[in-house]
Amino acid sequence: MCFTVNVNLIKEELENRYGATLIDPDKYRPSYYYHAFSLPSIPAICSGNPSKIRLLKWGLIPAWTKSSDEANIIRYKTFNARSESIATKPSYSSSFRSKRCIIPVKGFFEWQHVGNEKIPWYIYHVENEVLSIAGIYDDWIEDNTGEVLSTFSIVTTGANDLMAGIHNSGKRMPVILNKSSETRWIDLSTSQSDALDLLAPSPSEILKAHTISPLVNARSSNRNTPEVIQPYNYPGGNLCYSDR
Repeated sequence: MCFTVNVNLIKEELENRYGATLIDPDKYRPSYYYHAFSLPSIPAICSGNPSKIRLLKWGLIPAWTKSSDEANIIRYKTFNARSESIATKPSYSSSFRSKRCIIPVKGFFEWQHVGNEKIPWYIYHVENEVLSIAGIYDDWIEDNTGEVLSTFSIVTTGANDLMAGIHNSGKRMPVILNKSSETRWIDLSTSQSDALDLLAPSPSEILKAHTISPLVNARSSNRNTPEVIQPYNYPGGNLCYSDR
């Protein structure tokens, strides 16, 4: 699963990293903490026009969705798309063929099961670089208003060794694209079989991870703060992973 990310990236960082222009920068709000269930708008580089960075809402609504009621049910079930079924599952297959995207993040959060506790972790690039997460998107026309709603899902795959120790309940992780595979992922001339080959676990050595404080779980607190990603020591042992 990947439901929680850090997208504390300013406009200039995004544009310089991807050689693209951010559309509607006044509507973009960088944040240390975005949770899928709040349906946030997050920057994305899309296959339709990779020279522009669009804002997409988390929770994919397929174009074939018939009504607002149906859309509000579906979107809470499509935060993640499993790589193993992305080409065949009706909610995702059309987007996989024709609407692929990159979701830039500074890092993401996951919870480790230790006895009866769930310990929060922050995972990020070993050189603190932007992580390009594979995504799919779609554009749905709201049946009552005619508004076009653009939404996305993050693609997940099996965990690498590092993530298997952290996400030890489900052993999943987001698909992290390297720079050479970014272009191939959003290039629609890439065959479906070649696109599927890109959806493998990233090497553990490109990532670092450390435990973080219970602040990340505090719904009533402001989690858009640097403190949410700072290392935190838990009784019985402090864990920090780096395969570098």
